[in-house]
Amino acid sequence: MNRRISSISIHEPTPPTRSSSYAISVSSRHPTLNRRLSALSTAEQGDVAPVSAADETVAEELAEIKRYEDFTTIDWVQDAARENQRRKARRQERAGFFERDGRLGWRRKTWEAYDAGQGWIVVTLIGVAIGLNAAFLNIVTEWLSDIKLGYCTTAFYLNESFCCWGAEGGCAEWHRWTTFWPLNYLLYVAFAGLLAFCSARLVKSYAPYAAGSGISEIKCIIAGFVMKGFLGFWTLLIKTLAMPLAIASGLSVGKEGPSVHYAVCTGNVISRLFDKYRRNAAKTREVLSACAAAGVAVAFGSPIGGVLFSLEEMSSYFPLKTLWRSYYCCLVATAVLAAMNPFRTGQLVMFTVKYDRSWHFFELPFYIMLGVFGGLYGAFVMKWNMRMQAFRKRYLSAYPILESVTLALATAVLCYPNMFLRIDMTESMEILFLECEGGHDYDELCDRQNRWRMVFSLLCATMLRTFLVIISYGCKVPAGIFVPSMAIGASFGRMIGILVQALHEHFPEAAFFAACEPDVPCITPGTYAFLGAGAALSGIMHITISVVVIMFELTGALTYILPTMIVVGVTKAVAERCGKGGVADRMIWFNGFPFLDNKEDHTFGVPVSRTMTANPSSIPAKGLTIRELERVVSETKYQGFPIIEDSESKILLGYIGRTELRYALDRAKREQMASANAKCFFAPPDGPRTATTPSAAVSAVSFDDAAEGAGQMSVDFSKFVDPTPLAVHPRLPLETVMELFKKLGPRVILVEHRGRLTGLVTVKDCLKYQFQVEAHENPKDDSVLRAGQERLWVVVRSVATWMRDKVGRYSGGRLRLSDGNSPPPSAGSDGRTEHDEQHEVELEDRRDGL
Repeated sequence: MNRRISSISIHEPTPPTRSSSYAISVSSRHPTLNRRLSALSTAEQGDVAPVSAADETVAEELAEIKRYEDFTTIDWVQDAARENQRRKARRQERAGFFERDGRLGWRRKTWEAYDAGQGWIVVTLIGVAIGLNAAFLNIVTEWLSDIKLGYCTTAFYLNESFCCWGAEGGCAEWHRWTTFWPLNYLLYVAFAGLLAFCSARLVKSYAPYAAGSGISEIKCIIAGFVMKGFLGFWTLLIKTLAMPLAIASGLSVGKEGPSVHYAVCTGNVISRLFDKYRRNAAKTREVLSACAAAGVAVAFGSPIGGVLFSLEEMSSYFPLKTLWRSYYCCLVATAVLAAMNPFRTGQLVMFTVKYDRSWHFFELPFYIMLGVFGGLYGAFVMKWNMRMQAFRKRYLSAYPILESVTLALATAVLCYPNMFLRIDMTESMEILFLECEGGHDYDELCDRQNRWRMVFSLLCATMLRTFLVIISYGCKVPAGIFVPSMAIGASFGRMIGILVQALHEHFPEAAFFAACEPDVPCITPGTYAFLGAGAALSGIMHITISVVVIMFELTGALTYILPTMIVVGVTKAVAERCGKGGVADRMIWFNGFPFLDNKEDHTFGVPVSRTMTANPSSIPAKGLTIRELERVVSETKYQGFPIIEDSESKILLGYIGRTELRYALDRAKREQMASANAKCFFAPPDGPRTATTPSAAVSAVSFDDAAEGAGQMSVDFSKFVDPTPLAVHPRLPLETVMELFKKLGPRVILVEHRGRLTGLVTVKDCLKYQFQVEAHENPKDDSVLRAGQERLWVVVRSVATWMRDKVGRYSGGRLRLSDGNSPPPSAGSDGRTEHDEQHEVELEDRRDGL
């Protein structure tokens, strides 16, 4: 918790001293941009002023140069106001073109139809692209996973299932690399290291944002946090190429989390081709929510589950229109995936199964056991993975490729001897979900004489996979945690199912098993694997309804909805008892993103004055020169400036964004030839002194006879000021202010009392106070943990140095392991070239400086 507070509070700029001639603003410690274009703001009495062509030109120019800066937050209130005014201006602009003699022609009707259906066109294109990409990734991932074990003699590009189509237990066409198993073992490990190296190198060299799952960042992006390049084309391309390599390397990571990332990247790239979405953050958020749903839909073959996942986990704002867009996007994506039929089985995913037997009420205690396991598993993995993430961030950030390759090699060495860890996780789940009757018996899984050997293998697979997930999730390759968690739950559930089956066979006449019919299989171990997978997924993500629907759509077994609901409900209760928030929420907390979770309820019992920035300095409405304002812009990094009447009364008049102020200054000097000593007014000057020229558009220049020295130039910036910023009373409860941030989405809320500015508050301020309260209620001392991490790093570094020396000695100096101190430059997803560790440091510094 102390780390969490420091990530919020460090690098906060201290307010500069106030000059006698002017005062500069302490804006929020959360750098955001004021999106309102006051040239299009409301006029007196609330009537909307007509928008002139000059004003529209200025608005377009400002929109071109104005973008939300990286690691800032979108102001949804200002964005909505700007979009409404943009629509009005467009209607006025096109009125003469569409109307003839006061009547609407066919061009107007055609344009309105296209504009109304543009959203559905965009969603259709996105759904098709996501479905095609998912089919391609499924085929490539399967082939890369099987190439570690052997190859197809008839066609090298076929994986084992296609090479031996229709055959059980393998076929002569599928050939192992050698007949000498130690050499196969060595080749398996070598392939794993090579695939991991290629994946990590692609990520490091071209798109650092492609690493990891991306779900936590996407949650913040949909909520309004700006991360430029995270959803760009390069991130999409590298995520698509590197994800099959990472999955096939055998690392205990999954593709479902990255599927959400590449789906949202696809939506962002395609929507940017349309002007309607290029400049409208609110409409883009609808598309991104639909894309997140489609990513889960194609990953699990569960369109309705994807919609519910986006509603339950991803989106903080999910109106009915977004629900329909998500539904339609999932429909298109899964339809395209089904048409591509990548598995040639008519199924959307590899581990789709169907159960023809029902369950019994005496199995409920075992189902509850699975639910308890899921909750405890989620809490255990999240706790230790967060510690591993802290260790990785502190010591391993300079060695991303070496870390990924080492993890892949270690995973291959440990997993090859175990039959359930050697193969791909989705294939493993397909085997564990199957019934014993009429299905493929993988390595005699259903044989009674091998029962205890299978129990031991499943127990080892569960514990070893859990350990590997803890250390692997978060490494610098595309890595999800959905499927690894489901594989762990499936292996544990299958083990419980085998034990229950053995118990029934040992005591067939017991009253406990009275519901079983004679001479008919009573216990289905595959259903326990299926329920265990759902429990583990719910425990790690803290989601409920979407898990039930996903698992139902995977199996099509309507009769198992009630057991699934029971298991997920128990998992949710145990998980909430162990801690709040799933792994995505924990990663948001770990990274220090300014995200207010609308699922959390707080009761602080304090007014907003306890957490606001008290008595902020502000720009006076008149008296400053252009030179003084340029000094404010150049010497500060604040992204907004409250406007007050004067420094004595502090009567609040409005708020101006940094971008608007900078644009107005440049335009005044460039087009109006304003001198550096020209006086600036942020409120309309008294009397009809200012004459606006057509070229001035927004900035009005006049000569003030009353100023110092007759004829001194003055510049009117009042039309750039937001005259109605969101303001609250100092005694308003903090909980209400947090609800305003959640529901309305402003970037800053001003605090005023009787018209006088007394402070301002941002999301960062609310989060900082929340973290302080939590740290006070649950104090923690991490000195012991840090000391343990230091000792572990000494051991790791010693082993690495010993291995480097040995390799160099035995190779005669021809082979040398890099120490990682001089990584090659990389081109980030936004086109900038930089070292990976420099990218991470910049990300952390700029985020902490909010």
